[in-house]
Amino acid sequence: MENIHLLALSGSLRKYSYNTSALMALKILAPSHIKITIGNISGLPLFNPDRESEDIASVTKLKLSLGEASGLIIASPEYAHGISGPLKNALDWLVSGDELPYKPTMLINTSPRASHAQKALKEVLTTMSANLIEKSCLSIPLLSSDLDFSGITENKEMASTLTAGLNHFCQEIAVTKLNSLEP
Repeated sequence: MENIHLLALSGSLRKYSYNTSALMALKILAPSHIKITIGNISGLPLFNPDRESEDIASVTKLKLSLGEASGLIIASPEYAHGISGPLKNALDWLVSGDELPYKPTMLINTSPRASHAQKALKEVLTTMSANLIEKSCLSIPLLSSDLDFSGITENKEMASTLTAGLNHFCQEIAVTKLNSLEP
């Protein structure tokens, strides 16, 4: 099976974030041919269109990482019925580039009752021309669970949900690659 490289971004900057833990668990659960790199958006400056031509190391790293990835996975909390500020800031830095358009994208919601941010995130990603793979977008009930990444991997139901979503996502990436090779 062909190797697949995915970039995962957590919309939370908290050290013990459920969103980051879900991405770490997904990385552990991934088969050996799927490499998941968890990106870091904490060092991005506030988006300012006047700075887009500057060489900002954290922005350059984000763009290169996304450009090299076969797909993007995002897990983000909901703050005041919206996308987290750090994630929206990261997306704003990508808005004028060519790294995100048509990139297969998977969303993980760690609080199923928090649906507003997921809807807003889907709207933003669709506007940015990301290829949102709806059947791979999933919810796992981590809120108030006190589970860290190892607890998530040991929880059969959550591990199964994450693995199934990842497998479907990677199958869609493979189909997309095949279709792009056809004359």
